[in-house]
Amino acid sequence: MLRSRIIPCLLVRNKGLVKTVQFKDSKYVGDPINAVKIFNEKEVDELIVLDIDATKEGREPDFQMIQNLANESRMPLCYGGGVKTVEQAKKIIHLGAEKVALSSAVIDDPNLIVDIAKAVGVQSVIVVLDVKKKGLFGKYQVYTHNGTKTTGKDPKELALQFEKLGVGEIVINSIDNDGMMKGYDLKLIDLVRSAINIPMTVLGGAGELTHIKEIVKKYKVIGVAAGSIFVFKGKYKAVLINYPNRSEIKELLK
Repeated sequence: MLRSRIIPCLLVRNKGLVKTVQFKDSKYVGDPINAVKIFNEKEVDELIVLDIDATKEGREPDFQMIQNLANESRMPLCYGGGVKTVEQAKKIIHLGAEKVALSSAVIDDPNLIVDIAKAVGVQSVIVVLDVKKKGLFGKYQVYTHNGTKTTGKDPKELALQFEKLGVGEIVINSIDNDGMMKGYDLKLIDLVRSAINIPMTVLGGAGELTHIKEIVKKYKVIGVAAGSIFVFKGKYKAVLINYPNRSEIKELLK
């Protein structure tokens, strides 16, 4: 039986674990491998790891780091950052990740989805759309290169296009809500969710477990990803890797 997934999202910069606010002001919060070890103990549903500077700096994926993460991880691992070719995607899967997250490369060349899906399987191909409101009337646009480059494209239209090309899952990440811990952008989620039929994960804004519960209650089977809530604790944002226990998860998914 399908159920919603509660997914920590780890951001990596210079091999360290960081947390951002609206894709800026990154704060170092520890070592990614240590975080994976703790999440193993807490039996998390899935883990997303994103190298936030790889594409912006024109680097290929850090394959050694991916191998280290995959070797340590006892949960399904999705990796994104700097993936531009079929060969890179195949290598990431070969190293032990279950999913490859794509962004700017498939916005530039949508047919890359088809090629990568053939090589690693549809279920392993994820597209992350980083979305921000732009202009006086708050029109949603997709951004790339860690939120520094606008594509001028509408997230709903891109999601529909990628669904037709055979992507396995869409991740919608709100730049405006990133790190704000005030809840998810429901209007943005509604916009995309109403248009597509493939699995979807939402990211950006969770500050308490009730925010996750709100998403699950409204959208039923969906991936609910978050960063801050799983690396910070309390109003002073003390660094503490955490995850709901089994009873809390049962309550969240009711």
